[in-house]
Amino acid sequence: MGEEFLTLDDFDLKGKSVLVRVDINSPIDPSSGRILNDSRIRSHVETLQDLQESKTVIMAHQSRPGKADFTTLKAHADRLSYLLGRRVGYVDSLFGSKAIEAIKNMSVGDMLILENTRMFSEEIILQNRTLARQSRSHIVRSLAPHLDFFVHDAFAAAHRSQPSLVGFSEVLTTIAGRVMEKELDALGRFLGGVQKPNVAILGGVKADDSIDIARNLLERDVADKVLTTGMVGNLFLIASGVDVGDANLDLARKEIEDYESVLDEARNLLGKFKGNIEVPKDVVVNHHGKRKGMRVEDLPSDQLISDIGLDTIVHFADIIGHSKTAVMNGPAGIFEMPEFSTGTSELLRAMAYSDAYTIIGGGHTVAAAENFNVAAKIDHVSTGGGSLMEYLSGKTLPGIEALKKWKKRSLSSSGKS
Repeated sequence: MGEEFLTLDDFDLKGKSVLVRVDINSPIDPSSGRILNDSRIRSHVETLQDLQESKTVIMAHQSRPGKADFTTLKAHADRLSYLLGRRVGYVDSLFGSKAIEAIKNMSVGDMLILENTRMFSEEIILQNRTLARQSRSHIVRSLAPHLDFFVHDAFAAAHRSQPSLVGFSEVLTTIAGRVMEKELDALGRFLGGVQKPNVAILGGVKADDSIDIARNLLERDVADKVLTTGMVGNLFLIASGVDVGDANLDLARKEIEDYESVLDEARNLLGKFKGNIEVPKDVVVNHHGKRKGMRVEDLPSDQLISDIGLDTIVHFADIIGHSKTAVMNGPAGIFEMPEFSTGTSELLRAMAYSDAYTIIGGGHTVAAAENFNVAAKIDHVSTGGGSLMEYLSGKTLPGIEALKKWKKRSLSSSGKS
């Protein structure tokens, strides 16, 4: 996978002016402006440390207009300064004269973060327009003449096509930062199916996205097994003809967009890949706030399914334990409630203590792994949510396509094929 894009190791960036697009979008306390979790900021430290002999201009977004945590990047600059042990300047301008002047005055070793990209209409209005049009945006036209390279390190936003993410790739040599490099290498290892058996554990409430992932992994013969939990597991139970009860059926219809077509797709996948898709053998319902285990054959229930049962946990953990590579996206139940966290915690522990190469992604899954103190034992913790799901679904991600394009340009200019 690493052969498909250029990295920081392919260039001598000492003394160069480098624009780095990061994704440091963080949970913020609206009342105080305090950053509540800096994990995304910490993820980019290695990239920025590798650019300490460059003039490094950092570009990022925080939330979106209208939300309570939509704010400037001043606190992010302060946090980066602390994490890097060096001053990271902040300017409350993105492409205006104030930003340009600050860039012109930079010395080698300086780092500067520009204003929240989403405070400027072009970032929103030009989304999904052609790359040529985005490269003619004021953001790109104003900044590009003062820069030598564009480092794309925002894997978590790589599924978006916006000027700050792909516009510069039309006019500046575009290379992957360390976060992007690690993400693509790890996912390439999984999707390449080099080490089998290959297992995907799909849970959470985003059943429509998980259906796309399951289809892609099974049709490409990437995954030998797809283990379904959470709302995804409930959907496949319904698709297999199980009456889960009106309360659970109503919840599925509410949570799953375009429910009927997604259900039809689940039925199709079960028919085509029945031996490859595992549905829960038993479930746990919320019985007045307490766990109540039920075999699938004993359904329906008028109580909400809130976790997978012990037999399913043991069965799925055994499959994970015998796998060579495994990816998990989405919790197995309502893990935020201790009473219904067992499925999620035990599957994560099975991942953590297996000999497989393991990947987890999605905000809830990563949060659960941190809560259960197993994140450090996972081989790769993805920074992506939507981008991870789209990548596993086989969809084209604009940010990644831009990186591949520059690799091809590099090969072409060097006379290699």
